[in-house]
Amino acid sequence: MTKMINLTINGKAVQVLEGTTILEAAKQNNIFIPHLCYLENVHKFGSCRLCVVEVEGSRNLQASCMVPVWEGMKVHTNSGEVRKHRRMLYEMMLSNHPQDCLSCTRNQDCEMQAMGQLLGVTEARFGGDNEKGEVEITPSITRDMAKCILCRRCVTACNQIQGVGAISSQKRGFNTVISPAMELPLGSVDCAYCGQCTAVCPVGALKETDAIDMVWQALEDPNKRVIVQTAPAVRAALGEEFGMEAGHCVTGKMAAALHELGFDDVFDTNFAADLTILEEGTEFLGRVAKALTGGEATLPMITSCSPGWIKYVEHTFPDELDHLSTCKSPHMMLGALIKSFYAKKIGVDPKDIYVVSVMPCTAKKFEVTRPEMMNDGVPNVDAVLTTRELAKMIKQNGIDFVNLEEMNFDNPLGLSTGAADIFGVTGGVMEAALRTVYELVTGRELPFPELHVSPIVGLEQVKEATIKITDTLPEYKFLEGVEVKVAVTSGLKGAKKLVKQIAEGISPYHFIEVMGCPGGCIAGGGQPRMTTDELRQKRMAAIYEEDEGKPLRKSHENPDIQKLYKDFLGEPNGHTSHELLHTHYTERGLYNDRLQEEI
Repeated sequence: MTKMINLTINGKAVQVLEGTTILEAAKQNNIFIPHLCYLENVHKFGSCRLCVVEVEGSRNLQASCMVPVWEGMKVHTNSGEVRKHRRMLYEMMLSNHPQDCLSCTRNQDCEMQAMGQLLGVTEARFGGDNEKGEVEITPSITRDMAKCILCRRCVTACNQIQGVGAISSQKRGFNTVISPAMELPLGSVDCAYCGQCTAVCPVGALKETDAIDMVWQALEDPNKRVIVQTAPAVRAALGEEFGMEAGHCVTGKMAAALHELGFDDVFDTNFAADLTILEEGTEFLGRVAKALTGGEATLPMITSCSPGWIKYVEHTFPDELDHLSTCKSPHMMLGALIKSFYAKKIGVDPKDIYVVSVMPCTAKKFEVTRPEMMNDGVPNVDAVLTTRELAKMIKQNGIDFVNLEEMNFDNPLGLSTGAADIFGVTGGVMEAALRTVYELVTGRELPFPELHVSPIVGLEQVKEATIKITDTLPEYKFLEGVEVKVAVTSGLKGAKKLVKQIAEGISPYHFIEVMGCPGGCIAGGGQPRMTTDELRQKRMAAIYEEDEGKPLRKSHENPDIQKLYKDFLGEPNGHTSHELLHTHYTERGLYNDRLQEEI
């Protein structure tokens, strides 16, 4: 039986579960204790000490995020002594922190800045070294360690949450730094560029590498046709940047804002998500057919939509790359189509088209620089903006986002089905694929309520389902009676579990979906901060609501996709599709291959 602990906080009698910390007990009873390094259910380290409280009978103030409650404990969270110490601790932190708030990208979105306002610190009384250090700029992530406050949230995100271990604490005491081993550059090690570190950093030490100025320059270039596309997860989170309630899709307002920003065409990455299902589903059926008829086929097949996951597997499991689908990610597919199919349609040289992708992801900034993502020497996509960056551009342009009249995406690359919407959540790509593959094989809809494959819906790290194929259409008789086993994971720690099974030859699955960020793209490294499980659930609900509200909910039903195949691509996995929409991967090992070449 769970033991309950009785204590008083600020004279208020409360009761909480044994093992609860003082900070958690206070929060459960609507008492706020200032804190900076703590993240609920994610990270507690006690490094900032700003959460100190007075506990009667204790000689010293206690870090409330670290100390569990005990029976009869009496806590004072805001005594004069507590306030004095918090302010002193904050001022000591500030003494070794750059005072460039006005020019910092986190200005007015900085937890340390907000803490100073809360504590009433209006000036920096102490001076420190304020060593600037070098700013490292990778394609995805920019590191400015002069701003690091050593909270170690990023270390927890990288090591405990993602299981990558690209960064950690180096040296000790005043010499402590957060970096890869031996203080190597981030771009030289096995960082996946997932951006989960940027999502939890409370200051400006870690952030996405800015593309805003580059996009403004393109928009102002009269010789460029600038085309934008938006990922499914962006519409479920963008409103939060404008004070709107979490879990509200802003699809129409987002399309209107992009038109007002001056983009020549506003397309939807969802169109290419539908396209991905046709390509990926056909690829999967082809592999299964070979395997069942005695041919050589690499199973399980693993999805390839998440560039953070792709870079991770290239580093960590380079011998298993054949398991990846050869499909490009949806936004790269759409970029390739814009600079081929659409360029020809409107009579514009692909070199004069500039494609911008708005993504919930920092890893996609690296993805667009990959040489594998080019056709005829032209990159499929030229720039990537995160959800946060798009919000900044909208604000810079003086657009009243909340009161915008809704608009639609442009044709012919703007129509999508509900199956494309759910690409933004963990399990969504798999469910979208099953909706189409099952119906193509049997002629019947997937036998689940509302077409949702319930075993793979939710935030669990690894989920699985088995779909038995019966009463197939004549051309798919080889699948009769087959039980297709699928698995879904989000976050690289879960991916490691599933790929280790493959490497050891014990994987029971035919098809695996991997998303690089916990919860899927709705919690990507470029989404509004901070992403909690509560926010994940709300964004997920918004995505499913978007899906359920669509008249078409299966990718193969998209009439514009059907027309694209008829007029341009030919057939799924055909010659033209492979030239434009498929790719290959790079064995990297522990360090980036480019660094090894330099050595």
